[in-house]
Amino acid sequence: MWGCGALLGARTRSRLWREVLVAWGRRWSAAAPYSASAEPSRVRALVYGHHGDPAKVVELKDLELAAVGGSDVHVRMLAAPINPSDINMIQGNYGLLPKLPAVGGNEGVGQVVAVGSSVTGVKPGDWVIPANAGLGTWRTEAVFSEEALIGVPSDIPLQSAATLSVNPCTAYRMLMDFEQLQPGDSVIQNASNSGVGQAVIQIAAALGLRTVNVVRDRPDIQKLTDRLKSLGAEHVLTEEQLRKHEMKNFFKDMPQPRLALNCVGGKSSTELLRHLAPGGTMVTYGGMAKQPVIASVSQLIFKDLKLRGFWLSQWKKDHSPAQFKELIITLCSLISRGQLTAPACSEVPLQDYQRALEASVQPFVSSKQILTMC
Repeated sequence: MWGCGALLGARTRSRLWREVLVAWGRRWSAAAPYSASAEPSRVRALVYGHHGDPAKVVELKDLELAAVGGSDVHVRMLAAPINPSDINMIQGNYGLLPKLPAVGGNEGVGQVVAVGSSVTGVKPGDWVIPANAGLGTWRTEAVFSEEALIGVPSDIPLQSAATLSVNPCTAYRMLMDFEQLQPGDSVIQNASNSGVGQAVIQIAAALGLRTVNVVRDRPDIQKLTDRLKSLGAEHVLTEEQLRKHEMKNFFKDMPQPRLALNCVGGKSSTELLRHLAPGGTMVTYGGMAKQPVIASVSQLIFKDLKLRGFWLSQWKKDHSPAQFKELIITLCSLISRGQLTAPACSEVPLQDYQRALEASVQPFVSSKQILTMC
């Protein structure tokens, strides 16, 4: 199994992946060019028939592959991550729930095998990612409608493509949509080692923004600090450090943040609010602590702080598919320039899904689990 800490570098591994996939794509293209009536075949998928603990309700099953119709695209999945939203969806406590039984996974990257006669946007060999949540990416192959997919460059790293459509999109929109930030302005966030947190650090650095990144204390805190700073983090603090009285002097050397990004809630979000500049905004996009966000009356009246929420699925509903595609193109450009990399991750074969699910819910694990289908 390849892991993120393997001896091969990310670029070397990505090049090897592409060589394998190009050869595979040629074989499939020769065998089934633009086929609309391929023979039915069996695919493997992680399916859940009812909501509950993912480790108990998710099963690896064989499914029949549907025939390719005129507007359909046959996709062989390459890699798909396990995100917190995937876990919440299986548990039944997410804002969007697919009809059961369902295939898990909202994100991933696949390669086009064959297309229907009316498909014009992609061709065999292209890489594609989901246009919306709920597609069910934890499977080896599938037939999707063309409108459910977005083409991405096949020369970006596999892990970057697999983790592109959720966390980086969330990070970019939160940085752009709530405060008119200028180079030199600062942003403060908690859960900074999360997938969104790592994307915020990198995108902010590319925009010339300074970041204050808060994490929970842990035995390997220096290792985590070094990694986040290698991504572009200016400051990395623990929750305990953020609560200290000395923090009053911290912002004498840099501007107070006008934007705070909250994925935790509870006391952690209270601390973010305490350090926001007057008139600033705190955007909540997650609730890892499962505790409410509490703002004092004085913060709302005398500091005029604003509390907002963000959900990428709602952003997509409020914007056109063309605008989401434009967002993906922007992020791919950052990836191509080396300004945005995939989060720290561990690749796990699909058949070892139980291990990946268990690891994805462990505390203090900064490595995202990515299911590989090959």
